[in-house]
Amino acid sequence: MAKPRAPKSRPPAKTPQGLPDKETLLAYIREHGESDRADLARAFGLKGAERRALREMLRELEGQGGLSRRGRKGFAEPGALPEVGVVDVVERDPDGDLLVRLTKGEDAPLVVLAPSRKAEAGQAPGLGDRLLVRFERLEGGEYEARLIKRLGQSAHRLLGVIRKARREIRVEPVDRRSKDTLVLDPSEAAELKDGDLVLAQMSGPAARYGPHRGKLLEVVGREDEPRAASLIAIHAHGIPTGFSPAAEAEAEAAEPPTLKGREDLREVPFITIDPADARDHDDAVYAEPDTDEKNPGGWIAWVAIADVAAYVRPGSALDREARDKGNSVYFPDRVEPMLPERLSNGLCSLREGENRACLAVRMVFGKDGRKRSHRFVRGLMRSAAKLSYEQAQAAIEGQTDGKTMGLLDPILKPLWEAYDCLKTGRDARSPLAIESLERKIHIDEMGRIASIIPRSSLEAHRLIEEFMIQANVCAAETLEQKKIPLIYRVHDEPSFEKLQALVDFLATLEIPWSKGEAPRTERFNKLLGETRGTPHAEIVNEVVLRTQMQAHYSSENIGHYGLNLAKYAHFTSPIRRYADLIVHRALITALKLGDDGLTERDVATMKETAELITMAERRAMAAERDATDRYIAAFLADRVGAEFDGKITGVTRFGLFVRLAETGADGLVPVSSLGGEYFVHDDRTHALVGERTGARWPLGMAVRVRLREATPLTGGLLFEMLSEPAPADRSMPAPRLGMRARGDRRPGPGGKGPGGAHRPGKPGRPKNIRNGRKRGGPRK
Repeated sequence: MAKPRAPKSRPPAKTPQGLPDKETLLAYIREHGESDRADLARAFGLKGAERRALREMLRELEGQGGLSRRGRKGFAEPGALPEVGVVDVVERDPDGDLLVRLTKGEDAPLVVLAPSRKAEAGQAPGLGDRLLVRFERLEGGEYEARLIKRLGQSAHRLLGVIRKARREIRVEPVDRRSKDTLVLDPSEAAELKDGDLVLAQMSGPAARYGPHRGKLLEVVGREDEPRAASLIAIHAHGIPTGFSPAAEAEAEAAEPPTLKGREDLREVPFITIDPADARDHDDAVYAEPDTDEKNPGGWIAWVAIADVAAYVRPGSALDREARDKGNSVYFPDRVEPMLPERLSNGLCSLREGENRACLAVRMVFGKDGRKRSHRFVRGLMRSAAKLSYEQAQAAIEGQTDGKTMGLLDPILKPLWEAYDCLKTGRDARSPLAIESLERKIHIDEMGRIASIIPRSSLEAHRLIEEFMIQANVCAAETLEQKKIPLIYRVHDEPSFEKLQALVDFLATLEIPWSKGEAPRTERFNKLLGETRGTPHAEIVNEVVLRTQMQAHYSSENIGHYGLNLAKYAHFTSPIRRYADLIVHRALITALKLGDDGLTERDVATMKETAELITMAERRAMAAERDATDRYIAAFLADRVGAEFDGKITGVTRFGLFVRLAETGADGLVPVSSLGGEYFVHDDRTHALVGERTGARWPLGMAVRVRLREATPLTGGLLFEMLSEPAPADRSMPAPRLGMRARGDRRPGPGGKGPGGAHRPGKPGRPKNIRNGRKRGGPRK
């Protein structure tokens, strides 16, 4: 097969460096489409004060109508559409065609949704559906949208629980953010029982008052089932489940690997180190000292990865469904896998003592931890042992068992010595050292929560992580060198706005950070190191984490800020991530390791695939988080009235979010329950501040709360504050005015201060406020 190349395109003109004038800035955005401030600052090489000037210029252009918003951060020419975008189906024209509109971009035009091609056809979209589409410009300048994929459930569909009353049958939403309730026709809901979980759809025009009429679509389970939390999350987020008969048949037809076309690696004593309950093992490691006299003190590190590309061929049913799923989704009680069990837990799992196809990389490191060379091999391996993280760690610490005793000297000790070498290089690179406190939920055989405990962080975890990072770097470097298109894992540096928010918050803790200081990873690590072991350690870690951008997949490389790497791609988990499978195919093509590498379609749709799998990853994260919240709420439901220690981890104008020390559960303390005065949200210092006394509820404050409500169906927790607020701090800057004052900037009584925002033209106290007490505060 000829080596596929990226589609030809005219190289963009070199962008001039320095702060552009308005015409140059508009021309750049017109040529490149939707851009955010970070994109523009990077393109023009702007730093510090120039970035602030760019922000002001964008605001001016937006105010003059020269630019339009695209979401929170993006800008585009008014009416412009991106190549690929997320849309809502909002109307049907007189000819019956569906009209869609970008979800981000109020000025975006209505666009006709073109009929799906047969290969893409599935359940037809309808009004209220959210879709991923490709925009194509037609002759005459108009656009049409081509369906790529449906995203989650329709906006007019509702996952809810049946509540039967004497006169009506209602569907109450399981999403605590939703206020929609549907009423079903008694004739079609006669067989339903109170507590049934159902999928329903709004039918007919929306009611002006009261709940909407609904139509029953599907009964998906019961709210009192022990495993209902995962079931709700799967349906609420539209997680694809199961596999088609064609995909299952392809998986069942797969055969064990042979040596044909492979290098024999079965004498290399690879081992797998995974969580104790892991069923799929897609990576194995081995290390030994380098005997080359030119590399004294150096190490050879091997990473072998399951050769999923040998079984999931481009264009197959397995491939189409893996791309649609994007990744495996992990819940406390189950896994929704990207590949059928025959592959994910069978032929693609590097089982102990069984021959397995692999794509391995042999890396050579110097004594200083820097990689000197690497080589990829398509091989046949046999895992020498399957260990858990805890087993491997215990053995290194001198507590061997019957299995690890014979592995300690020949395999485990060299692995740890090689890791010490790699760690030297890692420390020199200084990736972000944010500590993530995770909780592990243990489910018993009945599907109930047995315990919630902190997830251990062992050196064994860090060893495997560093080996995988180095293998991922090798994959990206090889593909760039061979000029083969690939999907990168990218991570941008923090935005100017997020950095400003961090600086403002650190000032409240009297921690210095110069506003003009570059956001280098070393600087963040210095901050984390200085606060480690102090009362502020946990909240500073949390705020630094929130300052970071989200990593995502892209066909264009901007580097990985968090890891401080110029080239990075996901290669090490093809059983559970589609991105890794694409990288495997690219390596097979680049190194001529077989005829099952990248296809021309893979190359042509690389950007689209990166968008899809990024959205699939976001969808999986949201579903996993929602399921965890519901399980924790169920675990705490019988402890309503109990008191807990926690910390304020979120401050909003409607209340405080508190995280419990015992379980890591998050819940809300409504602002209306905080006492007898009106509290203003000061977004600069991340605190609620009493208007009358100046008493403060700041981010990071340790508090004691009482659990008032736990709702397993929605995952909601409601707390009552037992602690007293911190006293007024006169050294703090005056709080920024809350929502009440921002709506009306006219002088108040005597010309001093703003008037009441809720009663334009009438100075004084806002409506519903009397004697410093707010009445009718927000209800859950």
